Amino acid sequence: MSASTTVDLVGVGLNATDTVISVEKFPAVGSKVEFHAVNVMPGGQTASTVVACQRWGMSTRYIGRVGDDAAASLHREAFAAAGVDAQIVPVANCASQQSIIILDSTGERTILHKRDERLALSPADLKREWIVNARMLHVDGWDTEAATVAARWAREAGVLVSCDLDQLYPGVEELITCIDYVIASADFPCRLMGEDDIEKALKAMHREYDCKLSAATLGHDGVLAWDGETMHYQAAYKVPVVDTTGAGDTFRAGFIYGLQQGWALDHQLDFACAAAALNCTALGARGGIKTLAAIEQLRSTGERYTRQS
Repeated sequence: MSASTTVDLVGVGLNATDTVISVEKFPAVGSKVEFHAVNVMPGGQTASTVVACQRWGMSTRYIGRVGDDAAASLHREAFAAAGVDAQIVPVANCASQQSIIILDSTGERTILHKRDERLALSPADLKREWIVNARMLHVDGWDTEAATVAARWAREAGVLVSCDLDQLYPGVEELITCIDYVIASADFPCRLMGEDDIEKALKAMHREYDCKLSAATLGHDGVLAWDGETMHYQAAYKVPVVDTTGAGDTFRAGFIYGLQQGWALDHQLDFACAAAALNCTALGARGGIKTLAAIEQLRSTGERYTRQS
């Protein structure tokens, strides 16, 4: 695919190779625990969001760095199989980012990760045409400087920008000034804004950074989103949980998909909740990316959690 070809979504950010180790329960210190299985599969915040959107029929491009190991080949093959235009920046004599995920029988996981500093994406790795020839840009905050440059280019070209933020990365405030749709983890808005109340924090974010939407994913408690006038809430769906890895990535993909369909905000958020829930029913960050029909079926018939105050 040519760099000048316009795609529905371009993602700039993380990929990771997930080694998922399944155990009955998380091991206690000094214990010896039998594991059930070990699976190696591709993941990473932005990469998984892009792949989900591609599977739902959107055209996508991904920009990120990998090493020169077997894991890099795994990522290239996964992007190619999905049909993603992958603009991969290789790093010689370097291991790709690794995540060790210890998964218990309830589907909850503990993540250990390692990333060589040479894998950090820099602004010099980006080509402006990759960014501006898209309907939407999605970034995470890990390589904040590169994400900020990409977001600025997108803004200048009238390309909408969404983000997935879970840490107070250095320079993240500058990045958020370039974001239209801020979708953060549950505790990010309160830490960023110095607020104890999540609704007040979301309103403060929206006001401070002049975004179109400030939202926080809340796990079993669903999602809260402030559009400047109304606080929207959508409950999470109850499903048989196998692995919660990638639920947030799939949520963001569902939001982006709904936005590009022109749906009302409540519809977007509900679709995203259903997509995220279904991703938890299979192993891996992308194992439960279900069809549009399956997502709509859950929306029609699924049981929801009750939000805890």
